[in-house]
Amino acid sequence: MAKQPGPLLAIGCEGSANKLGIGIISHDPVTGKTAVLANLRHTFVSPPGTGFLPKDTARHHRAHFPQLTKSALAAAGVTDPSAQLSCVCYTKGPGMGAPLQSVAVAARALALMWGLPLVAVNHCVGHIEMGREITGAQNPVVLYVSGGNTQVIAYAERRYRIFGETLDIAVGNCLDRFARTLAISNDPAPGYNIELLARRSAGRKLLDLPYAVKGMDCSFSGILTAADLLAAQMKEQREKIARGEDVAEEDRFGPEDLCFSLQETVFAMLVEITERAMAHVGSNQVLIVGGVGCNERLQEMMGQMAKERGGSVYATDERFCIDNGIMIAHAGLLAYETGFRTPLEDSTCTQRFRTDEVYVKWRD
Repeated sequence: MAKQPGPLLAIGCEGSANKLGIGIISHDPVTGKTAVLANLRHTFVSPPGTGFLPKDTARHHRAHFPQLTKSALAAAGVTDPSAQLSCVCYTKGPGMGAPLQSVAVAARALALMWGLPLVAVNHCVGHIEMGREITGAQNPVVLYVSGGNTQVIAYAERRYRIFGETLDIAVGNCLDRFARTLAISNDPAPGYNIELLARRSAGRKLLDLPYAVKGMDCSFSGILTAADLLAAQMKEQREKIARGEDVAEEDRFGPEDLCFSLQETVFAMLVEITERAMAHVGSNQVLIVGGVGCNERLQEMMGQMAKERGGSVYATDERFCIDNGIMIAHAGLLAYETGFRTPLEDSTCTQRFRTDEVYVKWRD
């Protein structure tokens, strides 16, 4: 059946980590309006004290992909995908190999079944474009913070240029791994549960942790090691108290103090390099994207900095901060409208796909 004139619709398939997301978006080329028609997600949650293995995550994605896709189509009112959709968008990378591959295979199957073109999308660009669309930020400095990425980005000459990034692990990975140290629940997310614990401390005790900013870059592995050592010290304190031994009140600290101190330290580092990028490009807007961007304390600290510079901070809620399919559909449809297509033989995925590798043809 031939496609009817009107808004363009795309389905987006995201599965770069432990979230499987299917989204359907509409772009109206006449009015320029964008509408989110469906944005569904299913998360693989591992037991407390553990991370998620690629093979288990890929198995989760394969198991839930068909039903999640059916539910998204129903929610969007799409009854004939071949006629109503313009393209199938999927995450090419970066991300975990096995989960990426499982979703790429499924996206290929949909494209072949419905006779639609494929569009491969950079995960990071998906976050940025969805953040810009939802918040209305025009040309912000972007802080992209998640479990696998930490980058300070600004747009120039049709590419998202990386001004600073992590030199080792991502800030989200630092928080997630510390959650494992404390055996904090992974439901709904370890970083969110760290945030809740940190609120209990409310600044009662700020423990000394390394502060590792190197130019425009950050390092988080040493901070994680120091936090792990403090956690071991806390455990020894508890054992002493249980044996009836004396531990001075001023020396005592709990998991909430550790979470508070870790957050304050790593977020201060992120604020510093973001402010430096703002000064460099002359921007007064900050857009925070990625899963860690949901953290209200990070938003608050960034807001204080931006206010002092006469600027503003833009952030989204968990529907769009956390990995989702709608951001892949949105970025993919933007590329599709410029004529971009991914041939079936090139519809691969990759664990390494830098943000600045993408030619952003849809922006001036």
